[in-house]
Amino acid sequence: MKLDAIDLRILEAIQENGRITKLALAEKAGLSPTPCWLRLRKLERAGIVSGYHARVAVRRVAPVASVMMEVTLANHRQADFERFERAVAATPEIVACWSVGGGVDYILKIMAADIDAYQRLVDSLLDRELGIDRYFTYIVTKTVKEETVLPLATLLPASG
Repeated sequence: MKLDAIDLRILEAIQENGRITKLALAEKAGLSPTPCWLRLRKLERAGIVSGYHARVAVRRVAPVASVMMEVTLANHRQADFERFERAVAATPEIVACWSVGGGVDYILKIMAADIDAYQRLVDSLLDRELGIDRYFTYIVTKTVKEETVLPLATLLPASG
């Protein structure tokens, strides 16, 4: 799906405020409400808008340990990757996982109640024999920046 300037304004507006009203969204997009809403629905159907979420200030709810973890698998067959990825998908404490190129296979973001809970999680992953050869733990001591809004204008090629 090719996006135009109006689509980009819609995407930017809903990233900033997923609860924006139809009228306010139409104003930001420069359209009347019905055509704007139809465009939004088209973006949703195309999978460009994949959901709406609230950003929870988790540290106001409970203490938490944020951990980044590098994982290297012992073997690199498709079945090995699939087994590990199924386990990741089924583990709620693993809130993000990226398959990466370079010296490691995956980088995980883990949210645990504390470091002991994190270590118990790691121990359970190792006990399940998921093919983990090595892992490295990085404790997040301070979040400097964590954006949920994508810089669409700088990511998309300029139209000529």
